[in-house]
Amino acid sequence: MSVVTLSPKFQVVIPQQIREALGLKPGQKVEALQYLDRVEFIPVRPPRAMRGFLKGIDTTVRRDKDRV
Repeated sequence: MSVVTLSPKFQVVIPQQIREALGLKPGQKVEALQYLDRVEFIPVRPPRAMRGFLKGIDTTVRRDKDRV
């Protein structure tokens, strides 16, 4: 676990190991969410980057009659 310091301007630096693991680039947007007593940063990905992320999902689930 990495500990970061909050600057006087309320800025933090994401550690290099985490930036590299997530493929973060300078200027990339991240979404900041408050969850209970913590802050989570989620990288904003373009819709095209999400293409195929559900590949192999089982779509043979029984559905209600009013659903296609």
